[in-house]
Amino acid sequence: MSYAGIQMFMEKLNQLIHCNDIRFFVRNTIIRSERPQFQLLYDELGSIIQALSIHQHLEKVNDLKKRFIDAAEKAEYIVDLFLSSARLWKFQDTSEEACPSLNLDDVRRSFKSIQEEFMSMRIDSMKMNSSARTDNNQYAPANTPITRISPGSNDEIVVGLDHDVELIRDKLVEDRKKVDVVSIVGMGGIGKTTLATKVFNDRFIMHHFHVRVWATVSQTYDKRAVLVQVLESIRGQLGLEKATNSQLCEMVHKGLMGRRYLIVIDDIWDIGAWDDLKLFFPHDNNGSRILLTSRVTEVAKHASSDGLIHHLGYLNKKTSWELLCQKVFHVNEYPEWSIKPGMEIVENCQGLPLALVVIAGVLAKENWSENFWVEIAERTGLYIVNEENGCLETLGLSYDHLPLHLRECFLYLGGFPEDYKIKVEWLIWLWVAEGFIQEDGNRSLEDIAEGYLMDLINRNLVIVAYRKSDGAVKGCKVHDLVRELCLKKAKEEQFILQTESSQFSNAITPPYKQVRMFINKDTYDPHFIHLPTQDLRSLLCFGNFRSFGSRLSYNLCSFKLLRVLDLQKCGLDDFPRHMGFLVHLRYLAIWILNEKFPYSICHLWNLQTLIYITDCETMVLPYKISDLINLRHLRSQKGMLHFCQHMKPMNLQTISNVTLNDDFPKCFPYIKALRCNTFFDKCDFKSLTYLEKLKLTVHRRVESTAHNSPKGEPKNYITFPATLKALALLGCGLPWSDMSIIQSLLNLQVLKLHFQAFEGSCWNTAEQEFPQLRFLRLEGLNIKVWEAYSTSFPCLKQLEIFRCSGLKEIPLEIGDIPTLELIKIKECRHSVDESIRRIQEEQRDIGNYDLKIDVIPFEDINL
Repeated sequence: MSYAGIQMFMEKLNQLIHCNDIRFFVRNTIIRSERPQFQLLYDELGSIIQALSIHQHLEKVNDLKKRFIDAAEKAEYIVDLFLSSARLWKFQDTSEEACPSLNLDDVRRSFKSIQEEFMSMRIDSMKMNSSARTDNNQYAPANTPITRISPGSNDEIVVGLDHDVELIRDKLVEDRKKVDVVSIVGMGGIGKTTLATKVFNDRFIMHHFHVRVWATVSQTYDKRAVLVQVLESIRGQLGLEKATNSQLCEMVHKGLMGRRYLIVIDDIWDIGAWDDLKLFFPHDNNGSRILLTSRVTEVAKHASSDGLIHHLGYLNKKTSWELLCQKVFHVNEYPEWSIKPGMEIVENCQGLPLALVVIAGVLAKENWSENFWVEIAERTGLYIVNEENGCLETLGLSYDHLPLHLRECFLYLGGFPEDYKIKVEWLIWLWVAEGFIQEDGNRSLEDIAEGYLMDLINRNLVIVAYRKSDGAVKGCKVHDLVRELCLKKAKEEQFILQTESSQFSNAITPPYKQVRMFINKDTYDPHFIHLPTQDLRSLLCFGNFRSFGSRLSYNLCSFKLLRVLDLQKCGLDDFPRHMGFLVHLRYLAIWILNEKFPYSICHLWNLQTLIYITDCETMVLPYKISDLINLRHLRSQKGMLHFCQHMKPMNLQTISNVTLNDDFPKCFPYIKALRCNTFFDKCDFKSLTYLEKLKLTVHRRVESTAHNSPKGEPKNYITFPATLKALALLGCGLPWSDMSIIQSLLNLQVLKLHFQAFEGSCWNTAEQEFPQLRFLRLEGLNIKVWEAYSTSFPCLKQLEIFRCSGLKEIPLEIGDIPTLELIKIKECRHSVDESIRRIQEEQRDIGNYDLKIDVIPFEDINL
C-alpha cells in the first residue's frame, strides 16, 4: 500500500460517511450505525498524513511512514471485511447474534503510538535545530576513498556499433565553436558505456581534442569525486585530499581553459547533477564537447537542448550472434553444431548486449559441447538471473533510483506474460484501480498515471510498442530481463503472488497484505479454491482458460475482497451469480457468451472501470446503473449499449459502443472519450464541454437521405465542442462545404474521415485552415478531386489515404508543409502513387530528405 492507496481508502470512507444516494448504504442499518467510526478513522488518517508530509525531513520519519502505511492497510482490511460481511448478512437468514461488527481498537492504538512517537521525534528535532552546527561540506573526510573509473580498453570485443561510433564522432568534431553536448541514452546493459569508450579511444578523436576527460557519476552524485576524476585526467594530479571543493572547481576550470576538450560524463542520473557539473567547464568557443551517457531520457533532453540525443537500440539477430561467438570462441569461426542452440540463446537475450555477454561467460567456462549449449538455450533466462554480479544487478540500479510513487507501477508490469504488448489505456485503468496513483491538484488520476508511464519510458525501463495517430503511446512492453527484475523485486516485497499453478498451494502471505495473482496458463490445481483468498485483491487471467473461469465463478464468495478481476479472455456461459457480493471491485472485465447485461452489476458501488464483452448484439443497461457513482470507464467491445432515458447524471469519462438518445448530454456531462452510434442525422455534442475524443458512426435510414428530407429542414446537422482533440466520422453523409464545422475546432489534432463521412467528388480547402491538425486520414471516400494548400495544414505530420479509389492525385502543395514527416497510401489509383513520388522528388530537390512515403498498391484498380 502507498499514500495513493490510503487516499483512495479515505475517499471510500468519505462516501460511507456522507453518501445517501446508494441503496447499499441507505438500506443497510448495520453500515449506517458505524458511520461515527468511519468518521473517526477518516480524521485520524488525515491528521497523520498531514503531519508526516509536513515534517518529512525529520530523521527516522521513514520508519514511521512504513508503520503508518502498515496500520492503514490493516484498517482497510478490517473495514472491507466488515462491509462484505454486512452485505452477505443482509441476504442470509442469520440471527441477530451473528450480526457483523466493526472493531478498530487495535488500529487506533497503533495510530496513537505513531502520533506520540512523532511528537517526541519532532520535539527532539527542534532542540537539535536550536544548537549550532558545523558545515562539513567544504572538506572531504581524510579517510574517504576517491574512486576513479577509467574507460575500458579499445581492444574490448565490440560489434554492431560502427555506425553509432561514426555518427557520434562526426557530431563531436563538426565545425561549431560553442560547447556542444551529445548524449547517449538507453536502458541498463544496452552498451552506452561501451559505445562512449569506443568513441573516446577513436584515433581521430584523440587527435582532434587537446584534452580528453572521463568521469563516472553513477546513481549517487558525489561532486568532489567527479572533480577529482577530472583533475586526474587532466594532470594525473594526486594529493588533493586537503583541497576544498571551491579550490577543486577552480583547478578544473583553469586546467581546461583555452584547450579544446572532450569530457565524457558516464552514467549520469539526475538533472540537478548536470546543472551543478556544467558550471565547472569553460566556454571558450573553441569546439569543446561534452558526451553524456544516461538511462534517463529527460536528463539528456535537459543537457542536450539543441545537441544530438542518440538512443541506443537493441542488437539485431545477426549482430547478437556475432557478439556471442566472438565472446565465446574469440574468432569468427564456430562449430556447425552451435548454430541452432546458439540462435535460440540469441533469441532469448532479445538483443541486450549485457545478457549476451553474461551468457557468453557461462558458455566459455565449460568445455564446448552441443548438449551444454542446448541446456543453456532451454534455460537462458535462469542462467542470466542467477549469474552473480550479472544483468539483474545492473538493471536493479534503475529500480533503486525510482522514486517511491513509481515502484508499484513498475513492479506491476512483472505480472504480464513475456513479450506481452500492454494497451496503455487498460494499464492506466488498472493502476488507478489498484490505488497506485497519487492525487495531484485538479489533474485526473488517469492523466497522472499517463505521466507515471512516460516517466518509466523516459527511464528506459518500458519500451514503446506502438503509438496512436497523435503520437501518444498506445501500447508498451518490457524486455524479458526487466520483467525478471520486476518479478524478483515483487517477490522480495510480497507484491505479486507467482503466477505458476504449481505454486498456488504453497502461497503464504502475511496478514492484511494485498496479494495480486496473474494467471498466465490454465490451472487444474485443486488447492487453488482453498487458498487463503481473503487477502487476494487482484486476479488477472491472460488466456482463454474456460475451465479456470468456470471454477472461479462458482467460488467467487471466497474472493470477497477482490478489487481487480479481469476475465475478458475467459468466455463464460453465464454471469457468476455471486458477483454482486464483490462490493470492493474497482475494475471488472468479463466476457459472457450468451447473456445480456446483468442487474447485479449495479450493486458494485466501488466500480471504476467496467469492460463487458458479450455475443449479444445489443444490451439495455438498467436504470440503476446510475447508482455506480464511482464508474468512470464503461466499455463494450461487441454488443451495442442502450441507456434508459431519464437517468440520473453519471461521472463517466469514457464510453464505447453506445447508442445516443436525447438525454445523453444531460446524463453524461463529464464525458472525455466517446465512441457512439446513432440513427439520427442531427447530433448536438456542443454541450459536452469535457469531450476530447469522439468517434461517431451514423447509420443512415433511406428516408433521411438528401433526396427525401423535407424542404426547409436542415439535414446532417452536427455540432462539436471546442475542446475536441481527436475526431473520427463514419457514415455522416456531410457535404464537403460543411468542413467549416470541423475547421473551426481550434484544438483538433487528429481527424479520421471514414466511409461516407463526407460525400461529394471535390474537396477544396480554399481558405480553410486546420491550425493544430497533426494527423489526417481519408478512407473509403468517393472523392475524386482534392484541392489543398500547404497553409491549410501548418502543423500536419502524417497524411494517410486508404481505399479512395476515385481520387486522381494528391495536391503537390501538400509536400510544402514544413512539418510533414510521412505520407501513407493504401489501395489507391496508380496516379495517386505517382503524385506522391513527385512530391517526394520535389522535396529532395530542395534538400528535404525527412519526408517518407509508404505506398501499398492496389493492383485491381482499373487504371
